[in-house]
Amino acid sequence: FFSFQESMHAYAANVYTTVIEELMKGKQRKFIAVEQEFFRLWWDMVATDTQKKQVHQLLQEGRLEFVIGGQVMHDEAVTLIDDQILQLTEGHGFLYETFGFRPQFSWHVDPFGASATTPTLFALAGFNAHLISRIDYDLKADMQKNKKLQFVWQGSPSLSERQEIFTHVMDQYSYCTPSQLPFSNRSGFFWNGFATFPDPPKDGVYPNMSLPVTDANLHLYAQTMVANIKERAAWFRTGDVLWPWGCDKQFFNASIQYANMDLLVDYINKHSGEFGVTVQYATVSDYFQAVYSRNLTWETRDSQDFLPYSTEPFQAWTGFYTSRSTLKGVARRASSLLYAGESFFTQYVRKHPEGSICKCKALKQLQSLRWAVSEVQHHDGITGTESPKVKDMYMNNLMYGMFNVKKLMASIIFDINNAKKNGEVYSSVYTEDSGKPDVDQYVVVYNPLAWNITTFVTVSVSNEAISVYDELGRSVPAQVQSSVESQSTYDLYILVAISGLSYRKYSIKPLSGKQSAFIGRSIEYKRRDLTRADQQSQQLFPVVNNCYQIVFDQNTNLMHSITERETNQTVQFTQEFLEYHVNGDTMKGPISDNYLFAPNASAVPVSKAVGLEVMSGSLMTEIRQYFYSNVTSQDYKYAVYTRLYSVPEGYDGKLLCHRIEQEYSVGPLELNREAVLRTSTSLNTRQLLYTDNNGYQMQKRPFKAYVNNTVARNYYPMVQTAYVEDDTTRLMLLAERAHGVSSQGNGQVEVMLHRRLWNNLQWDLNNSLTLNDSSVVRPVIWLILGTKAVTNTLYRTSGLALEHRPVVMFGALSGRDKPKLPRQLQQNLVHDSPVTVPPNLHLQTLSIPGWKYSSNHAEQVRNIHMGKQKQGDADFSRVLLRIRHLYEVGEDPVLSQPVMVDLKSLLKGLGSVMAVEERSLTGTWDVNTLERWKWKTAQYPGKRFFNGTEASEDYKVTVHPKEIRTFFVYFQV
Repeated sequence: FFSFQESMHAYAANVYTTVIEELMKGKQRKFIAVEQEFFRLWWDMVATDTQKKQVHQLLQEGRLEFVIGGQVMHDEAVTLIDDQILQLTEGHGFLYETFGFRPQFSWHVDPFGASATTPTLFALAGFNAHLISRIDYDLKADMQKNKKLQFVWQGSPSLSERQEIFTHVMDQYSYCTPSQLPFSNRSGFFWNGFATFPDPPKDGVYPNMSLPVTDANLHLYAQTMVANIKERAAWFRTGDVLWPWGCDKQFFNASIQYANMDLLVDYINKHSGEFGVTVQYATVSDYFQAVYSRNLTWETRDSQDFLPYSTEPFQAWTGFYTSRSTLKGVARRASSLLYAGESFFTQYVRKHPEGSICKCKALKQLQSLRWAVSEVQHHDGITGTESPKVKDMYMNNLMYGMFNVKKLMASIIFDINNAKKNGEVYSSVYTEDSGKPDVDQYVVVYNPLAWNITTFVTVSVSNEAISVYDELGRSVPAQVQSSVESQSTYDLYILVAISGLSYRKYSIKPLSGKQSAFIGRSIEYKRRDLTRADQQSQQLFPVVNNCYQIVFDQNTNLMHSITERETNQTVQFTQEFLEYHVNGDTMKGPISDNYLFAPNASAVPVSKAVGLEVMSGSLMTEIRQYFYSNVTSQDYKYAVYTRLYSVPEGYDGKLLCHRIEQEYSVGPLELNREAVLRTSTSLNTRQLLYTDNNGYQMQKRPFKAYVNNTVARNYYPMVQTAYVEDDTTRLMLLAERAHGVSSQGNGQVEVMLHRRLWNNLQWDLNNSLTLNDSSVVRPVIWLILGTKAVTNTLYRTSGLALEHRPVVMFGALSGRDKPKLPRQLQQNLVHDSPVTVPPNLHLQTLSIPGWKYSSNHAEQVRNIHMGKQKQGDADFSRVLLRIRHLYEVGEDPVLSQPVMVDLKSLLKGLGSVMAVEERSLTGTWDVNTLERWKWKTAQYPGKRFFNGTEASEDYKVTVHPKEIRTFFVYFQV
C-alpha cells in the first residue's frame, strides 16, 4: 500500500542490510528472498562492496536463497502469460548475470487464487517444486483433513507429465508465523514488531514487538511453537514440517529476530526427547529436498485451477478481477507496445548495423518499459488492490516507459528513412496524433505479429474531405465519419494490409481529385422509453456484412438477434447494462472492496431509455447506443459502440469480417455500484461458461450453487477469452484487459466492466483501500459467433490481433509534391523480408535482452568468481526468440498438429543464422543440461528425468501443442 521508494525507506532496505549482517554471525542461520525489485534497488543503491561480497558467499553456502526470482510475486488471476514470463525473465536474468544463481523453487503464497498456467511456467523455467497458499477455505479444509495438500500438478492438459511439478499448498496458517500467544497479549514470534510508515521510529521501538525470550518464558514459547508444529504435521504425509518464520514486512531488524529465534531453536533441540520434535533453520530448497528424499508416491492433479478464491462464506475475492479497470487497460497496452518495440529494435540492430541510434541508450529506453510492465504484474498491482498513490506510481512508470519506447520507435523510422535518402524530407516523426491540417500527414503503421494482418487503424483528423495513399501513390480504402469523442474532429479508418513484423507508410492529404475516403453517414433514431415499449410490435432493421446480419429493434433501440450467414443460424441476442448495489457499512453486513465482491441482491437494470445512432459507410457500420436513466435525462453514463466491417475484394478479410467489435463507455458510477454488461442469447448453454487462464489455456466453469454468496462465487477472471456454447453454436468474447465474468442464467454471459466503492472497514480505511474510482472506462470486447469449428480457427489469432493491434506513428512531410521513388526501391522499404509463422504458432518473443552473461554455465560461474561480470557493455549479438503453439492436443483436426519450423529460414530477413541454443523459459538453463526432479506418481513410478528436447543440427525444430520453446539465436556478423 506504499510505493517501492516508501517501502525501501521504511523497512525493505533494512531487511537486506540487517539480514546479511546477521547471517554472517551464525552458520546455522538461513533466509529466503523473493521479489527482485526490492533486492535490486538495495543492491544498486544501498549495498556496500563488503555486503555484496557477503551476498555472494551466502548464496554459495546455500544460506541465502532466492525463490521465484522474478521481479515480483505476480498475480495469477488477471495477468497475461507474456507478462508473467517477462517479469520472471527480468528477475532471472539479473540473478544469473550477477550471481550465476538460478532459482528452482516457487513461493507463490500471496496471489488470490492459483492459476494452472503458473505450475507449467515454473516447470518450463526449470523449477523442481511449486508452493501456493490462497485457495478456497472449504477446499483447503478438506485437503488438510485428508492429507492432500501436496500433489504433482499437471497444469497443462497437452504438456501433462512432461511439464508437471510437485506442488505444496500451505495449511490454514498460511505463510506467516502464528501471531497469538497463550501466555501474552502481544503478538507472537515477531520480536522486531511491525514496520511503521513513512519513517522508522527514532528510538527503534516498533509497535507490537513480541515479548523477548527470557529464561522465565523460554519453555512457554517452546511449548507454543511445538504445539503448532505438531498440529501442522498431522496434515501432511511426511514428518517434515515447513514452518514459515516471518510475514509481510518482517525482518527489518534481523538482529532482534535471530537473537530470539536462536534461543528458541537451541532450547527445543536440547529437549527434543521431551518435545518429540527437532527444528532447524531451512530454505525452501532444504524443505523440498527433505520431502523428495522420502521417495513417496504422490497423487496427480489435472489442469483444473484454484479460482475463484474465498476466505469465508461472504468473502469471495472476485472483485479484483475488475478493480481499477483503467490501470488494467494501460498495463496491457504497455505490454503490447513493449512487444512491438522489442521486435522493431531487434530488426533495426540486425538490419542497420551502421544506424546512427545509440544502442545502449535504446536498450535503456526498452528497459524502462520492461521494468514498469514487470512490476505492475505484482499481486497488489494490476489487481487494482493498491492505494491510489501506489496506483499512480504504477501508472507513471508505465507512461514513462511507453513514452520512451514510442520515442525509440519514431527515431528508428526517422533514421531508416533518412538513411535511404529517398527524396523525402522528414520534418518530424511523432508518436501522438496532433492532427495537423496544414501539412500532408503520414502515418507509419507497424504490425508486431508474425502473421499477415488486414485490419483498420483509426486516426483523428480535422476534415472529412480527405484522401489516403500508400507509398506507391495508390489510393487506399478508408472511411471518415464524425467522431464519438468530440464534435470538432473526425475518425478516419484506414484499411491496412501488412505482412509479419513489417511496417507500411500511408499519406493523408486534403482532398485532391476524386480519390476520396468514403464518408460515413449518420441516421439518428428517436430515443425509446423502455418502460413503455410495445413488446408485441417489433420494428426490426438489419445491419449486414459478409459474415453476420445483426438485427436491431427500433421499438427499444436494442439488439434483437444475430445471424451467422454461412450456416444461416440465427441466435436471439440482447444486451443490457446492470448494476449490482453493494453495501459499504460493516455494521450492516458483508462489504465489497478492492478485493471482494459481495452483492446485496440481483443486478438492477440501469436505463429506462435508449438512444440510437447508426453511422453507415462502404467499409464499416458503427451502431452507437446511449443508455439513459430515463427518457428526459441529458447525460448518459453508459454507451456501446458496435462496429461491423465490410472488406473490399482483394483483401483477406477473414478475421475482420468475423468479428463484431464493441467498445463501451461506462461511468462515472455512483458510489457502491458495480457495473456489468449482460448478454442474453437463445443458446442452450446449461449455464456452463469457459474462461481462460492468463491467455494460455481454457478452463471449464460449471455454475455452482452455494448456501451463501452464489453470485460472487460464480465470477471468474477473463484475461483474454471467455465463451458460452450449445451443441452447435459458440459465442466468444475476446478482451484487451482483464474483467470478471460470469454466467448467471442459461444462455447468458455477463462481464463486469467497472466498480466504484467506499466502505468503513478500518483496515481498508487505514490503507486507503476504498476504490472510490470516479473515472470513465472505455474497454473493448470483440465478439465472434459461429460453429465450434469456425470459432476454433479464429479465436486464437483474433485474440492476439486484439492484444497486439498495429502501432501507429504520425509524421509530417514538408513539401507537398514530393518526388516519387522508383517502384523497386519502395517495395524494399516496406516488405523487408517479413517474419511469418503459421496461424497455430505465435512468435511470443523477439528481442535483444542485452544480458552480459555467458550461456556456458561453468564459464559464467568462473567469470563471476573472477569478478569479470562488472566489465563490458550490453551484449547486442544475442537474440532471444520464443515460439508458442497456440492449440491444445485434439482441439482442432488441423491446427492442433505439431509444426516444424526452420529457424534459419524464419529469421533470414534478420541475417544469416550462425548458431541456435535452446534454453529454459527464462533463458538461464541450457535445456540439454537441465535436469528437474521427477517426483514419483502411480502413473510414473520412475525417479529422474531430463527436461527439454534438442534442436537438430539443421536448425529445424518441431513445436508440439501448447509448447513454449525458447532459443538464443546468434547471427553472422
